[in-house]
Amino acid sequence: MTTVALDPRAGRRCHNVLNSLHATHYFSPDLGRELGAIGVTHPRAVNFAVRAAALGPVGAGAVTAAFYNYKHELVARHVPAVWETATPEQVLAARARAVDATLRRLLGEEAVTSKEMAEAAGLALRAAEACSRGGRPLYSAHADLPVPKEPHLAYWHTATLLREHRGDGHLAVLVSAELDGLEAVVTHTATGKGMTPKWVSDTRGWTREEWDAAAGRLLGRGLLDEDGELTERGLALREEIERETDRLDRAPYEHLGADGVARLTELGTGFARAALAAGAFPADLLGKR
Repeated sequence: MTTVALDPRAGRRCHNVLNSLHATHYFSPDLGRELGAIGVTHPRAVNFAVRAAALGPVGAGAVTAAFYNYKHELVARHVPAVWETATPEQVLAARARAVDATLRRLLGEEAVTSKEMAEAAGLALRAAEACSRGGRPLYSAHADLPVPKEPHLAYWHTATLLREHRGDGHLAVLVSAELDGLEAVVTHTATGKGMTPKWVSDTRGWTREEWDAAAGRLLGRGLLDEDGELTERGLALREEIERETDRLDRAPYEHLGADGVARLTELGTGFARAALAAGAFPADLLGKR
């Protein structure tokens, strides 16, 4: 297929709606139930296991590096010990069952079996043909997994590929910007688009003191002000990070083409809105406070 240039923000918008549906399973009771059935019960162990399982039975260092904004000591409490409870293959199978149950519950059987779902899966798969493996460990590991036959699972799987492809590139940009994992979270939260500090603390393992220390470092760099808000320099850096992430992630969306991106965004928006209306995410997940 001939590649065409398109507004990089179109790729970003498409990614955002695909990622929204991908992320539903992290907050789903179905995931806890399925992982609990194979012996993985701690919420943090569940999270590390399902996202890292495609990498194989890796250690804490690999997970901390690939996930970037989790405190290493938190990761090390659960990895690699979780692989003694369940193998990566068992975790991946449990994850697939949870995703199936979650999508059927949030979207309904009619949407799951619709021609629109099959169309969205096909478009996403076409976009993913242009993803690259080099320097993208989470994407590359997931790309080794088979594409499910059921359209709703194929759509979710490919949304995961596109999410991890962008995410791996995004981490390279953060390293270049000299933002460590916590500093990246603090600046993202300050935009009003990231998770609240409470959710960061609960899921990423950082203490209030560590958060404040990171904010102090950012204040010293002129990226935050005394109230913890982004300065003009901080806002410019966050926008540059997103633009550079767009650049590194442009290939799948250029490959799909402007019309395909627009249609995939339209379909994905419908599915994401339905999931949101069904209560897919906690009400206090996003925001500055």
